[in-house]
Amino acid sequence: MDGLLIGRFQPFHLGHLAAVKFALTQVDTLYIGIGSSNRFNEKRNPFTPEERKEMIESSVDKSDLQRCKIYFVPDVNDHAKWTFHVDSIIPKYEVVFSNDDFTHKLYQKRGIEVISVPLKQREILSGTDIRQKMACGQSWSEFVPKGTATVLL
Repeated sequence: MDGLLIGRFQPFHLGHLAAVKFALTQVDTLYIGIGSSNRFNEKRNPFTPEERKEMIESSVDKSDLQRCKIYFVPDVNDHAKWTFHVDSIIPKYEVVFSNDDFTHKLYQKRGIEVISVPLKQREILSGTDIRQKMACGQSWSEFVPKGTATVLL
């Protein structure tokens, strides 16, 4: 069975890494969609899609990475078409991994199974908070895998 995990990964943090590991316990192949890939150099989306891909590839164990395929998924700004847009980029998958309520609704409307990912330390593992720490010169590297820190330092 193949599955999809889609996110912005701004940056790829320890919660994202835990989500990848969880998803890989459920599927043979995990497609990772780097969402908003057409958005970068912005406050909310500071990193390029290539940087985010490098963060993922540098952070996921090589044996696990062999079971992952990474795709860039640009925004379409049309909720009704979004899942179909994703399908035009990502190969066929049977299950989606997400904690986003809206993503759940959109895929469940189409009859596609959505599995919630156990949240790892959500109170401290937030891309928004990590980006804020980076912008303010505060310590942030303990919230990301070593591979991500290496890419960003």
